[in-house]
Amino acid sequence: MNRILRQPSSYIAWPLLFACGLTALAYDLPAGYLEGMLLLVMAAVGIILFDAFAAIRLPSIARFRARDYTGSREAFVALVFAAVVIVFCGLDLALFPIPLIDNPASYATMEPGREHVRHISSLCWTLPPIGLLCTRKRGLRNALIMIGLVFPVLVIDRNRIFAALFSFALVILFRRDVRRPLPWKSVGFIGILGATVFSVLGAVRSGSLDNVNLPFSALYRAAPQGIKWLALYVSAGPYNFASMVTKGYTDAAILIGQLIPLSGPTTLAAADIPFDAPNINVGTEFLPFLLAYGPWGAVASMLLLYALLLWSVRRLRASVSLFSLLIFLRIAYVCLMSPFAPQAFIWTNAAFVILCLLMQLFAALLPTRRDDVTLPLPHEPHAWNKTRSI
Repeated sequence: MNRILRQPSSYIAWPLLFACGLTALAYDLPAGYLEGMLLLVMAAVGIILFDAFAAIRLPSIARFRARDYTGSREAFVALVFAAVVIVFCGLDLALFPIPLIDNPASYATMEPGREHVRHISSLCWTLPPIGLLCTRKRGLRNALIMIGLVFPVLVIDRNRIFAALFSFALVILFRRDVRRPLPWKSVGFIGILGATVFSVLGAVRSGSLDNVNLPFSALYRAAPQGIKWLALYVSAGPYNFASMVTKGYTDAAILIGQLIPLSGPTTLAAADIPFDAPNINVGTEFLPFLLAYGPWGAVASMLLLYALLLWSVRRLRASVSLFSLLIFLRIAYVCLMSPFAPQAFIWTNAAFVILCLLMQLFAALLPTRRDDVTLPLPHEPHAWNKTRSI
């Protein structure tokens, strides 16, 4: 398990292969759709092979556990950042309708000002890892974790629920005592909680799956309703990607809108794309590149995303900095979700990475509170090893 967690391909290639396999099981694919599926599969296999030979790995579990962030300058800056996020979460709930309570359809309604508030409140997924790593006070830690998990439920944001639970579980795995068995109960509970919340919110937010007109297989139709939501969430992206490969549809507006603020539509739902089911308007991280530059553009975007993941891994390996960890958690999550929808190559994601780099720099310039302490690794004879934040 430790080996799998440390391999970059575990966060991008294997999830993509899993999504493609589930797509093959969930649909009776129309003629010609297999070509697009094979494009995704071959790119994922290529990443796995390169990953095996490149041998670029995340830091060992022992290094993660040895790093003590509490009381450090990075922890101070992170807690201030968390306080700002919590304030904006409160503003989101106080100034605008709460979708879970008032009207489920209002989750997608961005009244004047709400979109700007949501840019900050959507960072609630960072609260659980900051709570776990930056404070020893149980009340504060539990409050940060609770807010990070409850707020996305109130605004029916399934993506933020997954991001928060993914980061929460990964930090638990990274910080565990290597001498003890894997915390399967904790991680399993987080997985079951995420699947349950997702299925319930899917029904509340989007209604019945009877309104989805796609060529589902007999195996999919026989599955329970909750499993259907999860399977649809995982498989719809590769299915729509394959359909666009077959149809040869082109439209560069989505990619431009993602990369340049206020330049055009920023979501696939906002564009007039001829999906087989208009209400299932997702299509993998790589669909905007496919629409703009064709299949080779899609492959180039996959390799670019993998390169971005390797950059975050190498940066984290260098210092195990708190903000490098947050960058890695974000990039690993968007890689994990790449079979579903674009989240990596969007300006808000770039803004978060830049913000983390600036916070890391700011923390290094603060007057010394106490140096980040690295506990001795099992093979180290000396008592303490202190490292700088950057």
